[in-house]
Amino acid sequence: MTGERSSFDVVIIGGAMIGSAVAWWLARDRDFDGRILVIERDPSFEFASTSHTNSCIRMQFGTEINVAISRFGREFIGSFREFAGEDAPEIHLDDFGYLYLARDEPAADQLRTAQALQARMGAGTKLLSPGQLRAAFPFMRFDDVILGSHNPGEEGCFDGGTMFSELRRRARKMGVEEARAEATGLRMAGGRVTHVELSDGSSVACGHVVNAAGPRAATVAAMAGIVLPVEPRKRYTFIFEAEDRLPRRLPLTVDPCGIHYRTDGGLYMAGCPPETDGPCDAADFEMDHAIWEERVWPALAERIPAFERIRLRNSWVGHYAYNTLDQNALLGLHPGCDNLLFANGFSGHGLQQAPAVGRGIAEHIIHGGWRSLDLSPLSVARLVEGAPLTEAAVI
Repeated sequence: MTGERSSFDVVIIGGAMIGSAVAWWLARDRDFDGRILVIERDPSFEFASTSHTNSCIRMQFGTEINVAISRFGREFIGSFREFAGEDAPEIHLDDFGYLYLARDEPAADQLRTAQALQARMGAGTKLLSPGQLRAAFPFMRFDDVILGSHNPGEEGCFDGGTMFSELRRRARKMGVEEARAEATGLRMAGGRVTHVELSDGSSVACGHVVNAAGPRAATVAAMAGIVLPVEPRKRYTFIFEAEDRLPRRLPLTVDPCGIHYRTDGGLYMAGCPPETDGPCDAADFEMDHAIWEERVWPALAERIPAFERIRLRNSWVGHYAYNTLDQNALLGLHPGCDNLLFANGFSGHGLQQAPAVGRGIAEHIIHGGWRSLDLSPLSVARLVEGAPLTEAAVI
């Protein structure tokens, strides 16, 4: 454990996917030779958002910056050995695609606008009429659907667990240090964080601090007197088997009824928020078992008749670090503190955005600004400026 006189150039609060990505990008950069400490309250990551993620990546966003982030994420996953080293494992991507369904004109217009943006940025998203949907997915009902949006080649589920464990392991191998503790305070002087106080009573002097605390990000921000509109929100995941197998892989279908579902190897996965989607306690992972019988299963059977005969195999609760301002990430320096960087509020997109965000935060620390990809549209400064950048495509 670190002692009272310990000093690090960068202290990262939160060691899950985002914190590990920042640490790894910093450690591998030849222009940086400083000491890095990652503080993690639960190194088992039993209840981390990273451990409960569905590990998906998609191009179908409604803002340019999110599409650009996903395009790099897709490149990173597909070329992981080139980034991490020849001895690194390949990261498997099951590219079944996403399928968004609209049943009214406002939702259809949103799909048309998003598809035009995605196509302009090189994504292969296609709009499908009800007839085209029936031809492509004859096992589904589309009586209430007027338009679909599908990208079959660049989207899907990837092995996020392997990517996370490899980045963390390789960061440690390059000298990144870890402290099993909880950050309990930030000592401030002259508009800067001078020390991070830990739950064991020690403190760590710091050059830069990165808030990568996931659903607990607002608690860390408050230690510096900053109000961060990020809160934990429950998301339910269900794994099930079907007696009647579908004739092809099921894309991750975002249904207008408010649930989503997809193929999951030889099984299937479905997910949804609570009936009333609001903040929860960061330690609350209690499952609402009634939601499967009363909401999810009926919706599945209504869309896909073969899902009338299914069996639930597993279920769990995860947390989104939900940004109530505009459902987009909050990144970079806050105007109120010139050495505290934020990487928060991903609203369910953190794992797929970690490669680009980790690189960006590392570059900001080393070079004083965004380099490889301009992440300024997601600047945390928009909290002060009152300029939200709303992302409509949030599941």
